[in-house]
Amino acid sequence: MSLQRYGIRHQVIEFGLPSGRAYADPFNEITVDVLFIGPSGQEHRMPAYWAGEQEWRVRFAPPEVGTFHYRTLCSDESNADLHGQEGWLTVSSYEGDNALLRHGPLRVHREGQFLQHEDGTPFFWLGDTWWMGLCRRLSWPDDFQLLTADRVAKGFTVIQIVVGLYPDMPAFDERGRNEAGFPWEREYARINPAYFDMADLRIHWLVRQGLVPCIVGCWGYHLLWLGLERMKQHWRNLVARYGAYPVIWCLAGEGAMPYYLSEDKERDRAALKEGWTELSRYLRQIDPYGRPITIHPTDVGRDQVLDDRWLDIDMLQTGHSGLASLPNTVQKVRREVARRPAMPVVEGEVCYEGILEDSREEVQRIMFWACFLSGAKGFTYGANGIWQVNTAEQPYGPSPHGASWGDRPWSEAYRLPGSAQLGICKALLERYEWWRLQAHPEWIEPHADEGDYLNPYAAGISANEGETRIFYFPRALVPWRELPRLKGLDAARSYRAFFFDPKTGAQHALSTISGQETWPVPLPPVMQDWVLVLEG
Repeated sequence: MSLQRYGIRHQVIEFGLPSGRAYADPFNEITVDVLFIGPSGQEHRMPAYWAGEQEWRVRFAPPEVGTFHYRTLCSDESNADLHGQEGWLTVSSYEGDNALLRHGPLRVHREGQFLQHEDGTPFFWLGDTWWMGLCRRLSWPDDFQLLTADRVAKGFTVIQIVVGLYPDMPAFDERGRNEAGFPWEREYARINPAYFDMADLRIHWLVRQGLVPCIVGCWGYHLLWLGLERMKQHWRNLVARYGAYPVIWCLAGEGAMPYYLSEDKERDRAALKEGWTELSRYLRQIDPYGRPITIHPTDVGRDQVLDDRWLDIDMLQTGHSGLASLPNTVQKVRREVARRPAMPVVEGEVCYEGILEDSREEVQRIMFWACFLSGAKGFTYGANGIWQVNTAEQPYGPSPHGASWGDRPWSEAYRLPGSAQLGICKALLERYEWWRLQAHPEWIEPHADEGDYLNPYAAGISANEGETRIFYFPRALVPWRELPRLKGLDAARSYRAFFFDPKTGAQHALSTISGQETWPVPLPPVMQDWVLVLEG
């Protein structure tokens, strides 16, 4: 019997597939897929997820308008309830205002340098880090929706979130539970569908509010505990649950990092790199949508695997030592931007605000501008207290190494000023074609280099109809020190110049620059870090 269903382009439709035949261990005994064939003839083989007892469910987000035909495929072909069921799905266009549905899911630009929506609209990655955001310490719905609303208001676009196999703890640590327990049964016999039902509410809410979930499958070392085949089952379940949403896949956090108390770190590191290479290939194979894939690294994402051809985004982690992490950050960004084949370079973790009682808001601004003006196409913020979801009643406590990262509750950490200030900085870049921004350190002297990474940064956007140059001064400009000088200006152009306050967004106009190839930078209104913009 054929069934008729209705859907909306890019919006998730879900339906159940109950089995009249009982299986003793349904999760491990069979698999179910649904093959959707679109009006253009394109096929999408979507894994179905085991929903508990004798039911499987499928989620599908039709990528085009028109009529789809679908057919169920079960590894047990003799089960007529799960194999060979057919139907039709009539899809209409989306008329709402959710940008993720209006512009479509994300993909990498054909030249490999930045992310964009399906319709070609560039996507600005300003991420926030909620590693343990699916645990019960961030309660649903009150806490989760409060934090989401704050991040939307500040201009964030991506949330990094781990699906239950967390960092900084051993397996089945009580701090990792959500309201329905752990994602896997003990001994990894099978998944716990009720855990994912609670996670679904949170992931769906992020998308509904216009945020892209960067779904981290686990912290890297869990691969050695689950083993390759169980981890493939874990990822198949994630694709079935969340692949229809406009997500980014992150294979693992600190992918090649052995467990903190590992007795043979070199052996484990080699095994992890080999394992995540295979998992990246497997994920590409089973995801019918081809969502962008990355891996959160110990340093450079492309170096966490033996073959990076299955990765789409080069994610970095560059330190938590405040300004002492700036040289490594800039060096890694510059090196990876120049690496070929090109991938969007995204800073995935650096100097969480307040970590080690350091890395205050000015460090957040410096890292943001140093990354973008060095060629990065995304930046991820983090606040100590949020990533581990401290609460006043239940601080996270010690890591496996015995020390604690700090007890500031998330309800205080989300108000730290750096998060709002990065939203202000993002808003400035979004006035321009930021995705075409290219580093030009030669445009200012002195400029940031091996001698001093607190010297100014410069980048620009060139076009036939005009030119924009953006400079950032991490160190305050003061009257008792020689001021920088702009170089290489186009004497045939006139430039409208202004200082931009990265703390407040206030703008201070300067005189027009015309007929000059060099220009001395004047003193800004206050001695602090500043952005200088020249609009040609």
